[in-house]
Amino acid sequence: MALLLAVTLTAAACARESTDPNVVSGPTTTTEAPVATSSSTTTTDGEAGFTPAPIEWSDCNAVECATVSVPLDYDQPDGERIDLYVVRAPATGERKGALFTNPGGPGASAASFAERLAGVLPDGLTERFDIVGVDPRGVGGSAPIRCGGSAATLYGVDASIDDAMEAKALLDASERYVTSCARKYPDLLPHIGTRDDARDLDVVRAAMGDDTLSYLGFSYGTALGQVYADLFPERVRAMVLDGVLELGPTGLELAEEQAAGFETALARFVDHCDTSDCEIKGKALPVVEAVLALSEKPGGIPAPRADRPAGPGEANLGISYALYSKRLWPDLDQALASARAGDASDLVRLADAYLGIGGFEVYFAVNCMDFAWPTGDPDAFFAAAKATARKSPHFGEALVNDYIRCVDWPVAPDPLRAVTAPGTPPIVVISTTGDPATPYTAGVLVARTLAEGVLVTNEGDGHTVVADRKPCIDDIVTAYFVDGDVPEDGTTCR
Repeated sequence: MALLLAVTLTAAACARESTDPNVVSGPTTTTEAPVATSSSTTTTDGEAGFTPAPIEWSDCNAVECATVSVPLDYDQPDGERIDLYVVRAPATGERKGALFTNPGGPGASAASFAERLAGVLPDGLTERFDIVGVDPRGVGGSAPIRCGGSAATLYGVDASIDDAMEAKALLDASERYVTSCARKYPDLLPHIGTRDDARDLDVVRAAMGDDTLSYLGFSYGTALGQVYADLFPERVRAMVLDGVLELGPTGLELAEEQAAGFETALARFVDHCDTSDCEIKGKALPVVEAVLALSEKPGGIPAPRADRPAGPGEANLGISYALYSKRLWPDLDQALASARAGDASDLVRLADAYLGIGGFEVYFAVNCMDFAWPTGDPDAFFAAAKATARKSPHFGEALVNDYIRCVDWPVAPDPLRAVTAPGTPPIVVISTTGDPATPYTAGVLVARTLAEGVLVTNEGDGHTVVADRKPCIDDIVTAYFVDGDVPEDGTTCR
């Protein structure tokens, strides 16, 4: 399972401006955050000392697009360059600045996401801001990496280890994948990580001629926002982090926390189905467990309308994907009922939808670098996976063992530390109580750790919430970005 991938925008939402009675808060405060300017002489003056050329936009259907040349290695700003692909949906009214966004992953295209997001954000934001997405390094149009093989093949290997043969099969598949990546991209892989992506954002900001940056990050995109704030606190105009990844813990610690988040989301789905008009009403959890058990049998569960049966990888992915958004719960209900009856076609379809969201090469490249792992010690992964499974029996083992790629990743970890970012304006942290991928407590901790963190609690289910048809949240976000109205710390949207 991909770590922290935003799957908002599963259905189009109409732009709206309204006041929601389901908000519990005190008065907001107003800060006069610096407004972005449009001076073409603005430059980056960070540690790299790199000055980009002014950006030149071209028409790309409903949006504008461009490429921005940046150093491959910011320690060598005059050395080799790579091109970043950038998309913006221009402000429809009086422009206040650019609102940068990233959907998560790591490995999802921010350029494609920005175009979709511009269609569902409130009018108050799209009138005043260009909605901008920069494809991270290795993704989409920004020096894409393709290690070979397919994600379906990689995730078709059983990650719940029952014997030495299954352990060997997982290690062998992982080794083939990692060896291919190392052979094809020896010069690029050391420079695919969140720190360099944050520097790239700052270069694009400067190339656009803006003195400061407004940022809306989802899921892993909240890690990118935190690192940007850490590197360039004086350049943050306003920042919202939705579905928050905590920085500082090791990779195995985060995997254990995420497994617990999926168990919580599964329990909420089960409660919903046991009290609603579900096909598996009254037996939701036994059906989930029966389907997972059937997938472990030789040959998996037949899927006559799919290109392969549902083995443990497909079953785990399909269920996990549907827990990201409450709108997918009816699909999960149907898929589980059919799989229990012997046809897992819908479950494989859910798994494939998940696998098609982002680039898994970048997912591993970033995570293996950004967090500490027991490199060179596969037994440590397997032991941690078994320990996590005792706490999170439905998802724990497979989720932890997914990171077995990091055991021999060709780039040594350079772990990200917890970010305090003194010197920024207030940073709004939105955390959802039933979020499966980024547990609620992670947002609470990040808001406390940031020097100027402001916590907004969203009571609900699903992963991320901005632009997801909840006016209470969207009104807060719009007022904050447009007018500098900072919500009271501890505000709750119900």
